[in-house]
Amino acid sequence: MTSFDSSPTLTAWRALLALAVVFMMLATTGWTAIRHQNGPRDAFEAELAGWAKARVGARVLPDPESAPQRLAAFFGSIGGTQRARLADQYPLVVGNLNGAPVTLRYRANRKALAHSLAEERKRVKDVNLTADGHHQAVRRMHRFEALMSAGRQILAFDPSGPGKVAEVFGDLDHAQRVSVIVPGVDTNLLTFQKTAKRYTAPVGMAESLYAAERAAAPRTRTAVIAWADYTAPVGVGVDSAIGRLAENGAVRLTALTGALPGTSKVALICHSYGSVVCGVAARRLPARVSDIAVAGSPGMRAESVTGLHARARVWAMRDSDDWIQDVPHLAVGGLGHGEDPVTPDFGARVMSAAGAVGHTGYFQPGTESVSNFAEIGVGSYRSVTCASGDDTCRSGIYGDEEA
Repeated sequence: MTSFDSSPTLTAWRALLALAVVFMMLATTGWTAIRHQNGPRDAFEAELAGWAKARVGARVLPDPESAPQRLAAFFGSIGGTQRARLADQYPLVVGNLNGAPVTLRYRANRKALAHSLAEERKRVKDVNLTADGHHQAVRRMHRFEALMSAGRQILAFDPSGPGKVAEVFGDLDHAQRVSVIVPGVDTNLLTFQKTAKRYTAPVGMAESLYAAERAAAPRTRTAVIAWADYTAPVGVGVDSAIGRLAENGAVRLTALTGALPGTSKVALICHSYGSVVCGVAARRLPARVSDIAVAGSPGMRAESVTGLHARARVWAMRDSDDWIQDVPHLAVGGLGHGEDPVTPDFGARVMSAAGAVGHTGYFQPGTESVSNFAEIGVGSYRSVTCASGDDTCRSGIYGDEEA
């Protein structure tokens, strides 16, 4: 008979068993895999090649990987006609340049969407497509049509593979407060917005939060970004239990926050796997990011707030019937995302999520969860409702002007 003790080997086996339970739970809670994670980038690569050879007068164009400040300086040094010409000739490049003027990015992405829509309409008519291929082409065509609706402000757009996209609600150029929604697993072009279960998708989340912020502080100029501009994990699999995609997403999130126009304060509102992205990004975020708020978090790749090395305040919430509470919060050999952010040991400011239902209910209008996100987003910390029913989560914050 074999005897067992608390050896490191046994601990590792227990951790792996716990993670197996995680995967089984995810398999039964609606995390649906989306196929074709990798896709053609021919149009984007062609534009990048053209950009590298192009000139404005005698000047070469800056490297698209340049710092946002350098890109902003370049666009500020050329005329409006030249800027518009670059946006029209290289829409996929300009539309995704952190540092390019916001309104120019909107123009470029509308141009890129129009081209993508035309290509998808051709695909829909392709008799050689499989039934699945035809279905995907129709869905993409409808998504592009929706994104081109009048008044939409598309800040980023990449149609390759599962696709990436970000949309702005409000006036980003003149906002005093900006909130960035960082969503989780299975986020891509096709899931960016939904008709049914509207507030479980990034667009609905942002619409709900923007309305709540305007109600909370009518005189504060606010903007909300629905940010699906990273490659999220697809369904059940190792990617959802490790940090590789979160690390890549954190680089993109840090670049976005460092390139936002003006001097607005920024709050990150991070849901589910999005909180992993925010946790990895925490130490690298610019000082203008004043708050990181997570909901339904599987962990932030740290054992405590101190371990995040964040300058921002860290808030957390979880609804009482969110199944994520039953997921083992651990980290072994790169698997798992660490301590549960709502536990006292983690040290976050724990808010109420009253009214939210389940793992995807945090942005439903009228819930205390979205109200608390809004109060944080506009800097009205004294109005945040703590999970404990007292003012514990607001301790040490002396006034809205501090933000």
